[in-house]
Amino acid sequence: MLKIGVIGLGNIAQKAYLPVMAAMQDQYEFHLTTRNPAKRAQLATMYGFQHTHATLEELMAVKPAAVFVHTPTDTHAAIIKQLLLAGIHVYVDKPVATDLQVVQSLYDLAAARHLLLTCGFNRRFAPFNQQLKALPDKRMLVAEKVREAGGQDPETAVFDLMIHMVDTGLFLLDEPLEHTSGRVTTTDTGALAQGYLTVQTAHEQLEVITNMYGGVNLEQVTVQTTGQRVSVTDLSTKTVMTTATTTTTAFPDWTPTLEKRGFAPLIRAFLTAVATHGPNPVDPTTAITSHAVCRHLLSD
Repeated sequence: MLKIGVIGLGNIAQKAYLPVMAAMQDQYEFHLTTRNPAKRAQLATMYGFQHTHATLEELMAVKPAAVFVHTPTDTHAAIIKQLLLAGIHVYVDKPVATDLQVVQSLYDLAAARHLLLTCGFNRRFAPFNQQLKALPDKRMLVAEKVREAGGQDPETAVFDLMIHMVDTGLFLLDEPLEHTSGRVTTTDTGALAQGYLTVQTAHEQLEVITNMYGGVNLEQVTVQTTGQRVSVTDLSTKTVMTTATTTTTAFPDWTPTLEKRGFAPLIRAFLTAVATHGPNPVDPTTAITSHAVCRHLLSD
């Protein structure tokens, strides 16, 4: 049975990853890692995990095939490099890093060592977003994220929040990028107010909008094709509009949230790729592009 490590057991790991992994313990041997002994004991008991460690070195000593990295962003690069140099596949929360040269160097290292470095862009795997991707003849796309009230500095907000919509929008495009432009606006205190990105291809135009002070919490992606308009709201409902009809579809009541939001499909895809030596479920070139667009947005 493959050993799979998890380092960093904070909010995202507890909400989005451990519940999925707990249901896969008949397929993989999971090893949880955190310096907090109380948290190790609590989560092991809650989910029935049998193996815990205090440090990355302890985890690496058991020779895991892959490690999920859920530590703070500023620790990602050092941990990823250490794991790749040890021959271990890596899954990491977005962003891989905020320095584009570091992102590129880590993907280059993974490629040189024939290892997976997979960035956790879960929205690519959300079922309704997958249906948007399959639409033919796309022309106009809008990926919008609205927060009731923000407060984050521009770099944190762009790489923590806006990057999801940037990546989703770029994922939905079917043609090579020809031109990008954008800007960010800030509040009097220096927090991100809004972020705007425009992307053009030969036949498609993408608008990515992040509004940190919009009075509502909303995520919506709309694709206009030559024959219909399709919107996905909060990853959970899909509305299809034509001249004569409007149809709204929701998931069955018992569909787990982590399935709807794409976390469970992405986790399964990564572990399958590790087990079968398959391709990276989050293509490295496109992941690097999403990081680059965010970096350039902040630099312009």
